[in-house]
Amino acid sequence: MLKEKILGKKAGILTYGMTPPKIANTPEKIAEIAQKQVERLNDLDIDALILYDVQEEMDRVEQQRPFPYLPTIDPGTYSDEYLNDIRIPKIIYRCVGGYSEEQFSKWVMADTDRERYSVYVGASSSKQEINLDLSEASILSKRFNSNLTFGGVVIPERHMKKKDEHLRVRNKIINGCAFFVSQATYDIEASKNFLSDYFYFFTNNDLEMVPILFNLAPCGSERTLEFMKWLGISIPTWLENELKYSNDVLEKSIKLSQRIFEEILDFALEKGIPVGCSVESVSTRKVEIEASVQLVRDIKTMLDRKLKRNVINSLQ
Repeated sequence: MLKEKILGKKAGILTYGMTPPKIANTPEKIAEIAQKQVERLNDLDIDALILYDVQEEMDRVEQQRPFPYLPTIDPGTYSDEYLNDIRIPKIIYRCVGGYSEEQFSKWVMADTDRERYSVYVGASSSKQEINLDLSEASILSKRFNSNLTFGGVVIPERHMKKKDEHLRVRNKIINGCAFFVSQATYDIEASKNFLSDYFYFFTNNDLEMVPILFNLAPCGSERTLEFMKWLGISIPTWLENELKYSNDVLEKSIKLSQRIFEEILDFALEKGIPVGCSVESVSTRKVEIEASVQLVRDIKTMLDRKLKRNVINSLQ
């Protein structure tokens, strides 16, 4: 169903994203973590699980990292060795810059008989040295594995400054990207500005829009908030104040995330833009993880209701 929805350019794709456990964990601890995740995710009605490829990103910002960087298990390895009991497809993030052409080609050509999904991520900054760029990774993917459906990252906040995110999306689609996932979304204006230019540019040039999944990441503490800002997530001042001065930061964050996505979804559905949602927890705190899982359920209910209403309206 995931591939059909992506290639059919359908609205309403829903995913959950998470980071693999730290390499420093014992095999027993990793298995324990994985089992809890399997139980949690098999109870969710989602289209796919996203597994992130976490990099240190020391050269991206000068500020000290709020949480220490600890290497995590390779997302592909974690998926294959620990998450076989999860009944949904996995979308593996790949930071392609760290691979040589030979290394990346080998990864692409593995398991060519089964459906695979990935999101390709480029350099985190202009200072980062890379061996392979996004266009080269896309070419290798199309050449060596037709069963590998890959997407890219979209950053609506970047559109506020450079006004060209829709053109970046167009170029990545030409190179083979079939869908996009945003970074965590807290800026409604940036998201709607990007979607507006995306819609009108593609419509005026007779191009087909592909699914855009807007990422939601609940924030449960000021420390998590600082980490999200360090990651480059754009959080408007008014919204940051709403969180910082709330009696319950997590509850406030959940409600704001729902409102933000609902406004983005309504804006997109009115124009026929195929948007979806991806939810994650940037924190490893149990309370924040559980809140993110509940947010998935709430967003699923919202999507079902809005998409059904949209179909009814289109028939009237």
